[in-house]
Amino acid sequence: MKIAIGCDHGGYDLKMQVIEHLKEEGYEVKDFGCHDKESCDYPVYGHAVAKSVASGESDRGIVICTTGIGISIAANKVPGIRAAICTNELMAKMTRLHNNANVLALGANVVGPGLAFEITDTFLSTEFSEGERHIRRINAIEDLNV
Repeated sequence: MKIAIGCDHGGYDLKMQVIEHLKEEGYEVKDFGCHDKESCDYPVYGHAVAKSVASGESDRGIVICTTGIGISIAANKVPGIRAAICTNELMAKMTRLHNNANVLALGANVVGPGLAFEITDTFLSTEFSEGERHIRRINAIEDLNV
């Protein structure tokens, strides 16, 4: 599975730890930046990750900023992207099962590395339920983009 990942300066340390974890788990990772802790603008990186997922270049994405909020808003601007902020494993599981979320948003000041790894593992290992009501609701969300 190909994973696109990106962050701003507030998420840099956690991003680097998540990348290491993903590689240890056997995932192919493409890092869209940022590449240091110098102040930068999260929309650039959230958008880059989302475009990679929406185009099919990457299977799923992970975006990280200080809270996960701003970068998830930026990612959700890309049609076809369903970015979800998750602060625990249940949220990661349910957003995959019910929303078929394709981008995980994490807040570096909200979750530590250990919890981030657990959330990420759950997000990446949980498949969409394919339930009719969930498909109907996702289609309704996609129709909002017109």
